[in-house]
Amino acid sequence: MKITANPLASLQVANARLQAQAEAAASPAAKKAAKEFEAVFLTQTIEEMLKSVGVGDFGGGSAEETWRSFLARAYADELAGQNSTGIARSVLSTISAYEKGTQAQEPET
Repeated sequence: MKITANPLASLQVANARLQAQAEAAASPAAKKAAKEFEAVFLTQTIEEMLKSVGVGDFGGGSAEETWRSFLARAYADELAGQNSTGIARSVLSTISAYEKGTQAQEPET
């Protein structure tokens, strides 16, 4: 039996290593910004989803619309806290690359 390496698995491992390096090198402010971006993005996504589904026996009206946004944010915060979407990791990787690039361009004094 001939066993060959899966190129997709190799790419996934390499990507995971790069993201881990980026996360380790990232500033606390970058980590916070990435998490907040993920939460805001998910909030907007969930708000759109909630417009198309029934939320239960609230009965409609302006109060329901007000509380629906709080519900969407609570769901989004919970999802973001689970680190399951990969959005914050991707954003953090980009922020870290930007920070690294700007640090490399700064003249030494």
